Amino acid sequence: MLFDTHLHLVDRSRLTYPWLADAPALNRDWSYEDYEATARRVGITDVLHMEVDVAPGDIDAETRFIAGLMARPGSLMRGAISAARPESPDFAGWLERVDRSVVRGIRRVLHVVPDDVSQAALFRENLRRLGAAGLPFDICMLARQLPLAAALADAAPDTVMVLDHCGVPDIAGGAWDGWAAAIAEVARRPNVNAKISGITAYAGGGWTLDSLRPWVEHVIGCFGWNRVVWGSDSPVCTLQSSLAEWVAATRALTEGASSHERAALYAGNARRIWGFG
Repeated sequence: MLFDTHLHLVDRSRLTYPWLADAPALNRDWSYEDYEATARRVGITDVLHMEVDVAPGDIDAETRFIAGLMARPGSLMRGAISAARPESPDFAGWLERVDRSVVRGIRRVLHVVPDDVSQAALFRENLRRLGAAGLPFDICMLARQLPLAAALADAAPDTVMVLDHCGVPDIAGGAWDGWAAAIAEVARRPNVNAKISGITAYAGGGWTLDSLRPWVEHVIGCFGWNRVVWGSDSPVCTLQSSLAEWVAATRALTEGASSHERAALYAGNARRIWGFG
């Protein structure tokens, strides 16, 4: 069964999403109910909600939104990876009061801010605070920024980190060499894991299993089966595939792995990293 570590939900009546105005293909509501209907059919049994870069004033409201979904009888929702601002002097106070029964990790989208934001001393100090608090940090950077991801991992070696979307490779453009070398370098940091999540979005409309396979296999080869997790990146994955197609592609791409390896990628590693036993 699959533990989806990367689901985005959008409710524009409840929260504000400034970036959606520039993403017309995604600029609508994406409900838990619609996701759940497909998820149960394709074998997704557990879900972490991934923050959707809401307006800063809505960060805590997004957590309350997910808490409500978690409380539903039979819910698939297990927790939230919350938005946060580690560059802010208010971060330490926020971390102390955050609802840890809901928030299992944090993410700061780093490809929408200047590169030096993540390299600042306060940002790195706050990432070390995350490690002390036992909360993983999702790294959301573009392929060109992977050296910055390695630097972050070095700056907070006791903080567990998860690199989103295989490092956002340009699969459609075939930009292999720089990405592949950078992935291998990031993987040398033992505190970093990699998320095999929704990479159909970067593969162009004509993607096939054969066009995805080298990218997925390189990430798994670099990180090993014990440091990779799975995510749908729904609804972003729907830019070039359906959720069900991405699940089917994942299963096909890992068909040759052992049952132990598949179990680690599909759910076991996620349970360990985010503290579900």
